[in-house]
Amino acid sequence: MATKVVMEALSPTMEEGRLVKWLKNEGDQIKNGETLAEVETDKAIMELVARGEGVLRKRLLNENDAAPVGQLIAVIAPPDENIDALVSSAGSAAAAPAAPAAPAAASAGATQEKVASGAPPAPPTARPAAPPAPSAAPSGNGGGRMRSSPLARRMASENGLDLQGVQGSGPGGRIIKRDIEAAVASGSVKQQPTAGRFVPAGEDYRDAPLTQIRKTIARRLSESIGPIPTFYLTAEFDMERVAEMRAAMAAMGDEFKVSFNDIVLKAVATALAQHPEVNAHWLGDKIRYFNRVHLGMAVAIEDGLITPVIFDADQKRMSEISRESRELAKRARERKLKPEEYTGSTFSVSNLGMFGIDQFTAIINPPEVGILAVGALEEKPVVVDGALAHRKRMRVTMSCDHRVVDGALGARFLQTLRRLIENPLMLVY
Repeated sequence: MATKVVMEALSPTMEEGRLVKWLKNEGDQIKNGETLAEVETDKAIMELVARGEGVLRKRLLNENDAAPVGQLIAVIAPPDENIDALVSSAGSAAAAPAAPAAPAAASAGATQEKVASGAPPAPPTARPAAPPAPSAAPSGNGGGRMRSSPLARRMASENGLDLQGVQGSGPGGRIIKRDIEAAVASGSVKQQPTAGRFVPAGEDYRDAPLTQIRKTIARRLSESIGPIPTFYLTAEFDMERVAEMRAAMAAMGDEFKVSFNDIVLKAVATALAQHPEVNAHWLGDKIRYFNRVHLGMAVAIEDGLITPVIFDADQKRMSEISRESRELAKRARERKLKPEEYTGSTFSVSNLGMFGIDQFTAIINPPEVGILAVGALEEKPVVVDGALAHRKRMRVTMSCDHRVVDGALGARFLQTLRRLIENPLMLVY
């Protein structure tokens, strides 16, 4: 019995996926649970696994092409089973006008299913999808296509390495991160030509297709900045005591080192626990107030932005937040986050202070009702007790959904946040 391999909803918000790389060729024997391909979702690069056993008889989607959730992209079947009807139906579906993609939540059933294809094939009404074009990836041993992880390919591209000269040490000879690191360190692998990488010779511009994450960012921003009545509140905090506490903690040993951002995250989570009216979601016909604080932390990645979540952040010690935020940021940049690690936030924080931005406004991530934009730490001349002094200062701007958060409520939240940050020992318990 044949198994239909469809584009699965690999994240809660995924509506279509881009097939990054086939890991199995037509004719390969497939076992249940084996990885068939790498798929770029709206958030990360995920593995698409087989839900049946047999031979990979047909691949219906080329590498780097996108397909909506639920579309047939391959067929697994016994070697003697007739799959012409399945292939023809896939070609007909591809030729038909594209229907709007169903929301990921409604696509839970869009998984691979076994079908009986023993019936005589129906007359084809359209050409089947063309077989995948030969991969541009270099050949490995035995003339087969060289296998490499997404991170390894990105690292090779960043370092200008030709993968053909890299020996893979992963399963089945797959090139992985440590192989690229070794090749860079040894300098034994030839460099790829980089001329024209961004502007090819003789051309005035370069068109780049949208990645899945960039498509999602564009859609989510259009859902936010237009429909949500947003206003902004800006405040400036004194950071002298935070700097003193951070230095004292660092002097106690590496395990106590925290960043300014870690302290801000802890302070925001604590303030949200005291102001549940801000720790909320707008759901159209109701407002949901959360009793737990799940803090989204905006992280810039190569293709855009992703917001991993620190769950129950108000209940965690500063050192725990520090370790978790570093690990989440690292895995976000490597595109290794699991869907449950970047969904479920109740409020978000975006920090551009490390880029020297002193103040900015961030766009609310619906259905959340607020986001805090954190600027750079600066030393400024200010008046303290009637005398001029140099103090470390930091500006924050809170974007508020006016349907839930009015001016007075937002101001009270920032007052609490100021008290916590300017008296940081209140955060250590």
